[in-house]
Amino acid sequence: MSDLQGFFAQNAGSDLSKDVIVSERFKDKDGKPIPWKIHSITEAENEEYRKAATRKVKGKNGSQQSEIDQNIYLAKIIVASVSFPDLKNAELQKSYGVIGAEELLRKMLFPGEYATLVQQAQELNGFDQSLEELMDEVKN
Repeated sequence: MSDLQGFFAQNAGSDLSKDVIVSERFKDKDGKPIPWKIHSITEAENEEYRKAATRKVKGKNGSQQSEIDQNIYLAKIIVASVSFPDLKNAELQKSYGVIGAEELLRKMLFPGEYATLVQQAQELNGFDQSLEELMDEVKN
């Protein structure tokens, strides 16, 4: 196989996934923490979530500027990355008294748990390096 063929869709790894313990509070029948299953998303999906979190705001002299609401953007990425538990499950949402997967996460998790989930999903999706680290890698 030539090096170029490694980039063909049928040869590329399409979906990365892993199990993450987000919280010790959610336990199975044996008392063990239940892992959440997260998976990677594509850049096309990422772009969709970024657009959905972008709004127009008035800038100087009445000009329109685009601004991304980072909280909305992150919530959309996280919801898209979680495959278990099913955050879109109506019964699960009802048990927390919310409608919508993003609202469910906000109600279901403590701040530190949410931060853990965000960190794990970002790492899995390749957001685990700072811009400076990426620039250093390119230089070397």
